[in-house]
Amino acid sequence: MESIVTEANERQVLTVSQLNRRARQLLETHLPLLWVEGEISNLARPSSGHWYFSLKDDAAQIRCAMFRNRNRNISFQPEDGQHLLVRGRVSLYENRGDYQLIVEHMEPAGIGALQRRFDQLKKQLAAEGLFDLARKRDLPAFAKRIGVITSPSGAAIRDVLHVLQRRFPSLPVYIYPTPVQGSEAAAGIVRALARANRHRSCDLLLLTRGGGSLEDLWPFNEEIVARAIFQSEIPVVSAVGHETDICISDLVADARAPTPSAAAEMASPDREEIRQVLEGYRRWFTRHAAGRIASAELQLHNLSKRLRHPRQVLESQQQRLDYLEMRLLSALTLEIQQKNLHLERLSQRLAQHTPGVLLPRYTERLQELTRRLRTAMQHVIDDKSQRFAARVALLQAVSPLGTLERGYAIVRRESGEIVSQIAAVQPGEKLEVRVNDGSLDCEVLAAHPINE
Repeated sequence: MESIVTEANERQVLTVSQLNRRARQLLETHLPLLWVEGEISNLARPSSGHWYFSLKDDAAQIRCAMFRNRNRNISFQPEDGQHLLVRGRVSLYENRGDYQLIVEHMEPAGIGALQRRFDQLKKQLAAEGLFDLARKRDLPAFAKRIGVITSPSGAAIRDVLHVLQRRFPSLPVYIYPTPVQGSEAAAGIVRALARANRHRSCDLLLLTRGGGSLEDLWPFNEEIVARAIFQSEIPVVSAVGHETDICISDLVADARAPTPSAAAEMASPDREEIRQVLEGYRRWFTRHAAGRIASAELQLHNLSKRLRHPRQVLESQQQRLDYLEMRLLSALTLEIQQKNLHLERLSQRLAQHTPGVLLPRYTERLQELTRRLRTAMQHVIDDKSQRFAARVALLQAVSPLGTLERGYAIVRRESGEIVSQIAAVQPGEKLEVRVNDGSLDCEVLAAHPINE
């Protein structure tokens, strides 16, 4: 009996509660937060707000619990038979000794896989520079032709065409039909992009479709589509799904529109805005032209006051010529009178000296002086004649009549206005051409600038 008591004292005896508590602590301590994928079954939603269910695969199952403070953040309602991806920690329900998973987060398994693929591809393409803003091109301010890559039977093409018809009906639209959902959609989109770039019929492309689930929009998250958009020589606007939907195509494209209708708004000018801008330009040009015309008329009026008629210039020059001629004749007459007076004085002095001895010498001297006088007179006359001829020639050179004698002409319009530039006349206009001995009535056939 004593040996039995001693053996009992050496044993560590645990209660069921203690065992379950130690098992729970061991599981929670040594197993980290993990992801588990499986099919949900036996879903229960008691009034407490907690969710209890089983997660199973083909060979096993595990009990799960998701408490109210966690499941209220789930955006969908799980159902039996749904394939889920859950994140949680392994634990043990001590009261019954049930091994279970305490779920922190859940999502449909397919969407979770797609989301991971999306995140991986996004990270890869970002590292390669496909999303860089520096390489994105500006959209044309006024697109001449727009290409739309979408399904020809979807709502997106109807929305795009409706907006384009409202904003700018004359804008040509080329539709490149392609599937936008399903396994063949990605390859079809790539072919449509290649066809549009090969034809070069458009200067802007809209890649668009309506909203849908992540699976529906997945073709626009494919790598081949992203690289085709990146390699497109034509700017691309991506408008896939709703405003909250973000696809890889949105990040690679030169611009993103939240909806197909917004893409059409972005790609097309507003004819009413253009009309208002053009009307503003028209008013500005009208005011500007009126101001220029008024200024030119004032300048023309001022110049017309300063302009002298050629007849007045000619009469003034003729009057100056007559004045110079009178001055020349007066100077010659005065010179001759002075010489005659001097000669007369010499003759008087000669008459006063009549001795017979001095007569021959004085006679010879008189003859010499007479010769010198005549020579001097001839030199003076020649010099004055040359100076007179030079001044006459100078006057003749600046005289308008002299200009006419050299073959030049004065051209007047029928109104009497002098024509000095070819821009002042038009073909077919009648002109009067004044030459040396009269005038000619002429008609302008053509005008030829000197530099021709």
